[in-house]
Amino acid sequence: MTDLPGLDLGALAAHLGTGPLTGELFPGGRSNLTYRVTDGTQRWVLRRPPLGHVLATAHDMAREFRVISALAGTTVPVPGAKLLVEDTSVIGAPFYLMEEMPGAALRERSQCPWLTPDMARTLSEQLVDVLADLHSVDPASVGLQDFGRPEGFLARQVARWGKQLDASRSRDLPGIDDLRAKLADTVPASARAAIIHGDYRLDNALVTRDPLEISAVLDWEMATLGDPLADLGLLYVYWAGLGVDNDPITGSVPSLPGFLTPDELVARYTARTGTDTSGLGWYIAFGYFKLAVIVEGIHYRFASGKTVGAGFEKLGAFTVPLVRQGLAAAHKEL
Repeated sequence: MTDLPGLDLGALAAHLGTGPLTGELFPGGRSNLTYRVTDGTQRWVLRRPPLGHVLATAHDMAREFRVISALAGTTVPVPGAKLLVEDTSVIGAPFYLMEEMPGAALRERSQCPWLTPDMARTLSEQLVDVLADLHSVDPASVGLQDFGRPEGFLARQVARWGKQLDASRSRDLPGIDDLRAKLADTVPASARAAIIHGDYRLDNALVTRDPLEISAVLDWEMATLGDPLADLGLLYVYWAGLGVDNDPITGSVPSLPGFLTPDELVARYTARTGTDTSGLGWYIAFGYFKLAVIVEGIHYRFASGKTVGAGFEKLGAFTVPLVRQGLAAAHKEL
């Protein structure tokens, strides 16, 4: 039996009524922890909140489980939801089990030697199309009509992420309060509400090679009902990143030959959904702010010794560059 931080395999085996379990931590997760678990016959993927410093509502297992369960019958690819356990006495935190899906999350260029320019273009088109499909799902038709409060969503988001910043603030972050204030003072009116992912990006999707397709969208911890342009603006941020080599935000994957440019992503989404994206600049600026707060939260947990995995020690250096990008976007119209 293998012991893993944040996962008591013995207690989990007893709860599931299985034989001894082994497991491994999936790499790359920067928030909730994800493990592959097996008893030698059955295999599951387990999700639980991060260790230590946990911001309120940011790591809600029940929300993730509910939304992937609801989307199972739609065109949005999601893993099969298996079991939700909210009893924290089992492994020390709420968790859920889901189906293990084929494919890989493409986080770094080194994973993509097989990806031709034509394949890269097809994959980026699929990524936009899945997002458009998600935003076209009628929440009531899948039992998610009460999954969020769309009215006032954007203003609450700015306030919420401002509070998250305050909860993780441990050092001077030049410009971040200016960006926060500018966003709060210029909140746009939302044209419509949709089911939104909240952290939609290439490496939150699993990609198979043959056939080339997105087999599953993962990491639904921030899903809610809200303005779909918030998803598009954040996808733009993840696609554009910081514009540097070995970008830790994008892994530099979207800059490989063949991938759509950020503006081409927006154009495809606009054509597919008929959405007016002329005011996307605010959403991009908000995306940079949100990502800066997330990165700073990870830095805070790392500095407190509460983060499991590799690579976290470098992320804190990118909070202020993200803020600079957000301020630039806030003063620019696309």
